[in-house]
Amino acid sequence: METMDTLKLISTFREVAARGGFSRAAVALDVSKANVSKYVSELERQLGTRLLNRSTRTISLTDAGTLLLERSTPLLEMMALTRDELLHRSREPSGRLRITAPHGIGGVELSILLADFMRRYPEVQISLDLSNSVRDMVEEGMDLALRIGATPDPNLIVRKLRPMHMVICAAPGYWEKRGQPAHPDELALHDALTLSLSGLQPTWLFHVDGKPHSVALRSRMDATDSLTLMQMAVKGMGVARLPCLMVKKMLEDGSLQDVLPEFTPEPIWLYAAYTQRRQNSAALKALLAFLEKRWKID
Repeated sequence: METMDTLKLISTFREVAARGGFSRAAVALDVSKANVSKYVSELERQLGTRLLNRSTRTISLTDAGTLLLERSTPLLEMMALTRDELLHRSREPSGRLRITAPHGIGGVELSILLADFMRRYPEVQISLDLSNSVRDMVEEGMDLALRIGATPDPNLIVRKLRPMHMVICAAPGYWEKRGQPAHPDELALHDALTLSLSGLQPTWLFHVDGKPHSVALRSRMDATDSLTLMQMAVKGMGVARLPCLMVKKMLEDGSLQDVLPEFTPEPIWLYAAYTQRRQNSAALKALLAFLEKRWKID
């Protein structure tokens, strides 16, 4: 029989031992006397030994029964504690959440949001994995993935969190040296800092006269990490297309300047991805609701 069946058999045996008989145990368990006898006999069969000495009027424990009664006490106590803790976690946010997010998002606003979330739910612990590669959430035991753009895995549930408005930006010194473009096509003459695209020609998409307009770029540097591109842009090494969320502080303090806002394309979405729709922990449900409220759609 399965493990849970065995635990049920042991629980029935313990009730018989505690009540001193099959009939009283049946009343306590709200099952028939025949079933109680059946469960104890099945447990004896599984263990290959007699647990109870039976007579027409009384029962008593054998040596094996005494040993099982003694050894099963901490096991069932642990199971009861575990059950209570799991029920608590299903109702109250607690336990550890494992989250993966891109470097650029994790290093800016997300850390502030997670700190606020953990203050609100002190029984929740978080493990944050910052990586621009797509993780196998099931294999690596991830509860939640924050991802920018499409999520191709059909086994994941995805939820829109917020639009990621993109900006074309460079350091003021770069613009002074190379001149600011008046039209997206002029970016083809600039040093672009682009995300790695497996050998494909890097392009940026704009809106010109209400229509999509693609500009092929001359990439001076490509990287898998947007944070690296941002740092290179601040150092005056070229022009980058980055999420406004990532560069908001640099735009405010003037270390980066954006151009061509009137040609900005539709934003890329930031998604939350997770593996199950039902029986998610209360902690995950609380985090999703928290992020949706803080990153509500404008």
